[in-house]
Amino acid sequence: MSRVTFFEVEILDPKTKGQLCFLDKVEPHATIGEIKCLFHKAYPQWYPSRQALKLDPKGKALKDDEILQNLPVGTTATLYFKDLGPQVGWTMVFLSEYAGPLFIYLLFYFRLPYIYRHKHAFTSSPYPAVTLACVCHSIHYIKRLVETIFVHRFSHGTMPLRNIVRNCLYYWGFAAWLAYYINHPLYTPPYYGNKQVNYALAMFVICQAGNFSINLTLNNLRSDGSKARKIPYPTKNPFTWLFFFVSCPNYTYEAGAWFSFTIMTQCVPVGLFTLIGFIQMTIWAKGKHYTYIREFKEYPDLRMPIIPFLL
Repeated sequence: MSRVTFFEVEILDPKTKGQLCFLDKVEPHATIGEIKCLFHKAYPQWYPSRQALKLDPKGKALKDDEILQNLPVGTTATLYFKDLGPQVGWTMVFLSEYAGPLFIYLLFYFRLPYIYRHKHAFTSSPYPAVTLACVCHSIHYIKRLVETIFVHRFSHGTMPLRNIVRNCLYYWGFAAWLAYYINHPLYTPPYYGNKQVNYALAMFVICQAGNFSINLTLNNLRSDGSKARKIPYPTKNPFTWLFFFVSCPNYTYEAGAWFSFTIMTQCVPVGLFTLIGFIQMTIWAKGKHYTYIREFKEYPDLRMPIIPFLL
């Protein structure tokens, strides 16, 4: 029988190069995730999701599923530790980000006291566009909350606590800003009236249905629990046929929904929110698109990141 060679793992502080922990007789097939658990026993305040372990102080963090014996190290492995700070689960992150705008918008829609002048408290707008905008905004965030709980699968378990504060300020702040103007007593309806509102409403509904269909399709790619990246393809659902032309149709539909909401309300803050969101989603889409190209030689050539044939 062959003799098993155990590894020794020393974990250092990247700044001082001082030894934080020394692990003896580590199994060669141990994963980075298991090493984090062993490190956690020595330092209970640094739970595994708060840790980043690197081969080089300035290098990339190792993935939890990487195996010790497959790393470019000898039988004595030196790893560098970085504290990622307090972490929050992704489900809690999205619930916080999306529940806020839902309730904040309703405060302005029902014109609670001290938002506008006292004489306007608990009054309602005479324009159907205002009511439709509230319904569409609420449906959008309710859909996001439902998807967070029942649909989305997260490749990373947590995110830094400081990021959730930043994200909530973004979503909550914009929700309050656009809701203030849309529900303002002096708000005027779109220039082309009900025709403009109805066309925008139809586009909004289509984009919401499309976005939900894409999220379900992406969820089904990992129905077996695997975290391996796979190429998404169109299904019998017509909303998924956008996969023929773009890598991230969920972002395409999301941008379309907010564009239609901008047309429906004809409100500058909504347009600015749409523009900023589109820029960010384009950055994400490009990153995912080039990752697909890099990982899969057979990746469809016709696809663009977010806008068919253009971007």
